[in-house]
Amino acid sequence: MLSAFPRIDLGAGPTALEPMLRVGEVLGHPQLWVKRDDCMPLAFGGNKVRSLEFWLGDARARGCDLLVVAGGLASNQCRLTAAAAARTGFEALALYAGDATAPLRGNALLTERLGARIRRLGPVGEEERGRLARRAVSELEAAGRRPYLIGDPVRGALGYVRAAEELARQARDARLDLRHIVLPGSMGPTEAGMIYGAALLGLPWTFHLPSVEYAAGELRRRLAEIVAGLARLVGREPPPGWLDRVRIDLGQLGEGYGIATPASLNAARLFAEREALMLEQTYVAKAFAGLVDFVASGAIPPGEAACIVHTGGTPSLFEQG
Repeated sequence: MLSAFPRIDLGAGPTALEPMLRVGEVLGHPQLWVKRDDCMPLAFGGNKVRSLEFWLGDARARGCDLLVVAGGLASNQCRLTAAAAARTGFEALALYAGDATAPLRGNALLTERLGARIRRLGPVGEEERGRLARRAVSELEAAGRRPYLIGDPVRGALGYVRAAEELARQARDARLDLRHIVLPGSMGPTEAGMIYGAALLGLPWTFHLPSVEYAAGELRRRLAEIVAGLARLVGREPPPGWLDRVRIDLGQLGEGYGIATPASLNAARLFAEREALMLEQTYVAKAFAGLVDFVASGAIPPGEAACIVHTGGTPSLFEQG
């Protein structure tokens, strides 16, 4: 399906599909599985590696020599862009929003250790951060460089179109009648890519997205926009009604992005003690808290197999209490 798109292999997959039998005992659900996208070989792994394979493929096809990425100090995308650049021979420039005097810790420290050049932007919002990143690209081009701006959501979503094929193949090999997929509801490429891939493959998956960042309307708009972009890029429209299989849940959002909740802290503890899964507590753990809630409420019935995608973010744990 995606063979026409340039891709650089960064070891994104296949990642393991594992049963969670001990958590299943606690929750009264015998068919809970986890897709281990936290266990990739590139710099602690995570979902952004799948997107980076296509972003870097496009960058190389365009003759670029420098990757530009922007994010907050806790950004997994900045860390993994720096790692991908180190692996493949690109240079990397990371633009960090936030307190310009804050020390580099966790992900940001790893970004520096991986050889990326770092520029501090100060306390700017998401929209201004994007504008400054585009300006940096223009300045680099004027200086004779060939920069590539990391982050196009549609091309990045190709990574999880591919992941949907991978997970479907693993479920088939395991004779697993998978019915439910749980993913963090956030920027959209991960969720939209897997939803689009599943729709094209005709898979009977219902997607449950505990929002970790946006209101339901905004998240739904982002998903629809990226899926429409994928349809144009790939040249295949998803079947009508694909959005009907998507359930957006706001029950784990709490006080907002990057802020732990009692449920996320409890989920981080439960899955560590019962399955040895390491969950950073403000993003990934909210998705796992959502899984607990969906099972308790019956949204995921005990007779139907469910898989949650562990999207990574492990280095953030070393900054959290």
